[in-house]
Amino acid sequence: MADVNVNYKNILVPVDGSKEAEAALGKAIQVAIRNGEDANLHILHVIDTRAFQNVTDFKTTMVEQVAETAKKTLDAYLQQAKDAGVQNVDYTIEYGSPKDIIAHQAPEKLNADLIMIGATGLNAIERLLIGSVTEYVTRTANVDILIVRAK
Repeated sequence: MADVNVNYKNILVPVDGSKEAEAALGKAIQVAIRNGEDANLHILHVIDTRAFQNVTDFKTTMVEQVAETAKKTLDAYLQQAKDAGVQNVDYTIEYGSPKDIIAHQAPEKLNADLIMIGATGLNAIERLLIGSVTEYVTRTANVDILIVRAK
């Protein structure tokens, strides 16, 4: 029988600004607090650089602007976690394919034992055409996954 009292020490929560991601963050904060002072909460935002490949007048400043906006949001999320009582919390901004970074690279780099991810951050057409990041992470990641739905 599975141990239901699993104590996760390295919780990864990818965020993209969606309501689902914010719900996942809220629950990840609760899990980190419940798992005690040894728990680490890692907030991750991935800037999908592929989105800029189709821009004809691509400029580095576009990526910098997106990164600056993400940093402001992540600073607020970091403060939210600290205010709630999470002692060990940090964030990272990565660049590349969200699917690969969330499912493989970040968990390995951070030694994550749990990924708490929003049910979806994409609209229905994007899910149909490229598949959901959540679905890919659920299928391919080597750590436990908890999918969070926004209320």
